[in-house]
Amino acid sequence: MHLTAQEERILAGEEGHGRQKAIELLVALGDIYGARRLIPIASAQVSGASFKTIGDAGILFLEDFSTEAKATVTASLNPLGLDMKRWRSMGVDEEFHSKQARIVSAYRSLGIDPLYSCTPYLAGNRPRRGQHIAWAESSATVFANSYLGAMTNREGGPSALAAAIIGKTAEYGLHLPENRTPRIRIEIEEIPEGLVPLAGYVVGKIAGKRVPLISGPSLTPDEHKAFGAALAATGAVSMYVHAQKGKKTGIDTSSVEESMSLPKTELVACAESLKGDDQWDLVAIGCPHCSAAELKRMAKFLKNRRPRKDSDVWFCTSRTVFAKCPNEIAVLKRFGKVLCDTCMVVAPIEKMYKRTASDSGKAMVYLPTLGKQRTSFRTNRALLEAISR
Repeated sequence: MHLTAQEERILAGEEGHGRQKAIELLVALGDIYGARRLIPIASAQVSGASFKTIGDAGILFLEDFSTEAKATVTASLNPLGLDMKRWRSMGVDEEFHSKQARIVSAYRSLGIDPLYSCTPYLAGNRPRRGQHIAWAESSATVFANSYLGAMTNREGGPSALAAAIIGKTAEYGLHLPENRTPRIRIEIEEIPEGLVPLAGYVVGKIAGKRVPLISGPSLTPDEHKAFGAALAATGAVSMYVHAQKGKKTGIDTSSVEESMSLPKTELVACAESLKGDDQWDLVAIGCPHCSAAELKRMAKFLKNRRPRKDSDVWFCTSRTVFAKCPNEIAVLKRFGKVLCDTCMVVAPIEKMYKRTASDSGKAMVYLPTLGKQRTSFRTNRALLEAISR
């Protein structure tokens, strides 16, 4: 891989040991994937923020690294394992909080913005079409590539951090136009109300490593968010191309190798297979984090209803969106906890709950494994009806 004179100096340690370690990682990845060079990025988004996922070894790595390096581009952080202000009400113990606080301190020293969200594009880190970025959160990379038109691979936490420090990433994968062309076309006849997350869930399984061209109904930005999150959880690709049914798109489909249809009946069958039972300890909404529009819609539905107390309820969002919606937050607080900085996937819910219901296709993948939960999928409307009367 070709390095510029400055990159060679960084690699030789002339700009400090921290930057040297960062570029060594980027060069190693570039060599593995056959990259020709490093390219500048507009922003980074770093995962590996929850103590639950990185453990004690991760803390030591970050604390060591934070004494030697700083981010040189806009860089934000994924959700933590708790809400920094409301962790006691979540049921998180003192030891977990203490170790999570060390992670927060280390990232602060590294110059990473404390957005603590899987939806950085709703919280202040929003790239423009055509910009190269280095993002790690799976749902965010899909949204950035597919809806915003930015260009990123699904980075690992360390590589996204290294990219933030150097301000560059290796040019391979989805940074190259030829790798962003669709390989399989999937025509979706109809998506029943509330089942957009499961459309992504099924498409991800079908597409695997291939960029899919989705021909189907129009989707709102929040539906793109839910669709892409589930697709990234069940598939191994960080991008899809969406063509609204019945409209000319100008998309080059010459690379498509296979075409198929996804009938409504298959989505209904998927919902039935993930239905679980009606016995829940927790109802968890906000994976990915809720947008302001979603909070407003849910608050409007619940405003004149009364809460049930059959199970705990979490509404997860970013602190940026939380601050924008005080009236909606006041309504939702009557029905459960409105949490920032965290989500049901990376929080230690296995210590507090055993059975969780959610409207997230992504959560249906990770909660049974990472969270050790018995899960039940319900549409957002069904969950709101279940927690109110």
